[in-house]
Amino acid sequence: TTEIYTGCRSSAASDVYKRQEQHKQKAATAPVKADAGVSLAPISGEDEIIEMDRMRKMIAERMLESKRISPHVTSFVEADVTGIVYWRNRNKGIFKEREGDNLTFTPIFIEAVVKAIHDYPMINITVDGDRIIRKKDINIGMAVALPSGNLIVPVIKNADSLSLVGLTKQVNDLAKRARNNLLKPDELSGGTFTISNVGSFGNVMGTPIIVQPQVGILALGAIVKKPSVVETAFGDAIGIRHKMFLSHSYDHRVVDGSLGGMFVRRVADYLERFDSNRSI
Repeated sequence: TTEIYTGCRSSAASDVYKRQEQHKQKAATAPVKADAGVSLAPISGEDEIIEMDRMRKMIAERMLESKRISPHVTSFVEADVTGIVYWRNRNKGIFKEREGDNLTFTPIFIEAVVKAIHDYPMINITVDGDRIIRKKDINIGMAVALPSGNLIVPVIKNADSLSLVGLTKQVNDLAKRARNNLLKPDELSGGTFTISNVGSFGNVMGTPIIVQPQVGILALGAIVKKPSVVETAFGDAIGIRHKMFLSHSYDHRVVDGSLGGMFVRRVADYLERFDSNRSI
């Protein structure tokens, strides 16, 4: 009798343990949702409660979903963009008078990104289950901060078919209409790679979150003057150079560190080799 009772008790305990483990596994894989009726932090009488607007809720959901889907890794490279700074300073007045548009750094950065994507096409992909889809078109999303503080990402379609002048006009037009809530729905979809100019806020680098279903996003840091070793015909010298950090976040499911790192290094190479004698 004792043996039978002990066996039954062991079996029952085993069943309970199995159910507990199954419950833990379900809880671990289930999406985490905040209970609307539970305050996660104490609120005093002097605190201001601000309800999220529709766009902020959408951004929050997409950011959480992206972090859940993609294991993010970020590689950093510092680029010397002195030639680009001097070239833009010489040409921005001419461009403004001729085209009626501002010549910013963003289209120059996009041009370098597009060239690097041609060299490393496995950055221009999406993931569908167990399938990797390499995209034929190169559609560059660019994050734009709105006056409300929210973020929107209009897309430059077929960016590799545009000249620097064409890219400049697209960048200025999309950014202006984004801030005035005049974008069309199709101008917010179809991106294959995204850039985020965190330097416009004075940030030297960032670790951006991937825009799904893309697998990479590049943060562009502020351009800063720095003392640097310069190679000359007479030996090394210390000079003042304009430098910036590039931060490439990528989906480690399909983009390994070698590819992610080589891609951002290639973008920096194109920026550093920019022809400062080119016309616009």
